[in-house]
Amino acid sequence: MRRSWSTPSLHGVKQQLNCWADGAGMITQCPIQPNKNFTYRFNVIGQEGTLWWHAHVGFLRATVHGALIIRPRSGPGSYPFPKPDKEIPIVIGEWWDMEIVQVERRAASRIFDDWPRSPTINGKLGDLSNCSGFIEDNYVLNVEHGKTYLLRIVNAALHEQYNFKIAGHEFTVVAIDANYVKPYTTDTIVIASGETVDALLVAGAPPGRYYMIAQAMQSPEPFLQIPVLMSRGVVSYYPSKGSTDDTPIMAPEMPDQHDATTSFYFRGNLTSLLPQSVPANVDEQLFIAIDVGDICSHDGSHDNCMVTRLNNISFHLPTTTSLLQAHYNNNMSTSAISMLKEFPRCPPSSEFGYSPTSVGTAVRTVRYNTTVEIVFQNPYSSGMFSASNPMHLHGHDLFILGQGLGKFDPVKDVQAYNLVDPPVRNTALAPIYGWTAIRFVASNPGVWFLHCHMEKHVSSGMALALVVEDGPTPETTLPPPPADYRSCDGGQNNRALADE
Repeated sequence: MRRSWSTPSLHGVKQQLNCWADGAGMITQCPIQPNKNFTYRFNVIGQEGTLWWHAHVGFLRATVHGALIIRPRSGPGSYPFPKPDKEIPIVIGEWWDMEIVQVERRAASRIFDDWPRSPTINGKLGDLSNCSGFIEDNYVLNVEHGKTYLLRIVNAALHEQYNFKIAGHEFTVVAIDANYVKPYTTDTIVIASGETVDALLVAGAPPGRYYMIAQAMQSPEPFLQIPVLMSRGVVSYYPSKGSTDDTPIMAPEMPDQHDATTSFYFRGNLTSLLPQSVPANVDEQLFIAIDVGDICSHDGSHDNCMVTRLNNISFHLPTTTSLLQAHYNNNMSTSAISMLKEFPRCPPSSEFGYSPTSVGTAVRTVRYNTTVEIVFQNPYSSGMFSASNPMHLHGHDLFILGQGLGKFDPVKDVQAYNLVDPPVRNTALAPIYGWTAIRFVASNPGVWFLHCHMEKHVSSGMALALVVEDGPTPETTLPPPPADYRSCDGGQNNRALADE
């Protein structure tokens, strides 16, 4: 019988002074063993909007996930936008023909050419899929003419960024990652893995039926191409005179699947609803090169040696002690974490793909209340592989200061930072062949995972651990673990899946 080890993570919940409940396997705790349980206790003080939860061991979040909706304490009438008539969660997921266990094992063997059969919209494959000779059902959103619907959109897919459209309609984006933005009108929402978008939909089109489409994006040729991944739902007006199941369904015109421009400008048009208190002085500056590397000596013993890396280090999870446990016990050393490495401020070389790759548990330690600025730089030469990478930091929200294409210019690009009303997110997308810059205050003691939210990237090394030290008072110090904390015991390891 196949059994799973897992931990759920509350994606985007800040877990202030509560790192023990963050749920990242082998970062904050050992995974929960089969037939065991663990109760997560947390609060969402100061947060409202759409977040989500998912498994945080291996590829299990492909099927273990759900929306987490935080409404204002005073009720929906206090939203900073017109009160919607109804709220609808829209979860973009995936259907895999192969068992997730097998997908994960193949990825661990550096086999990255497995893809889902189709995306799903609220669990439905849609009528573009034909399984066993039967057309699959569409997710159907029934609407009434003239009413307003708040769509709470979550991208729970393992890897891909998605374009989301509804024929004949526009959206007004009002929040991202549980942070309000100035209302922004668009006919296309672009949402990367791990992100959430709240958008108002006014049912103002002529009564009828309209396709709702989620379409995956991918890097351009000549790089490895995946099948076209698209799922369709239906927005159906009711009651609608003369509209039947045979009524033609209007389809939207979708961007090309290789089009990165729509994503770039969608993000560039987002600003916070209110001015933000962005720290002017930066204490810690990191330049992080996102890249692929080679870990083999080419002696013929391996077929595929490619890994992902940050500043030339491919992240390796500890195997016997979680990082948080080691940190709390003042034992963050090679005796407890055998492959411990200090994460450098910048890569050893400015040339992507040419410097040696090391493997280790990369950790960066910062003092409490430090203002940290990070520039994430993707390969910018058209001759090298580049992808859009959603970089997610646990335990903190991020000011998204700017983004650009090509190589980051530390003089010119800094002058264009938005320090007035930057969007606030928990995930920052580094665009294909480009960069993005973030700033945040490390005011939450603990060990926090910083990683790409594309599972094949984090599992192959695109990650690091950020240690935030305790502050000077009891109120700024990480409390002891809860009595039922899942620590590691003896020779227990961190394998995500086991056969019995």
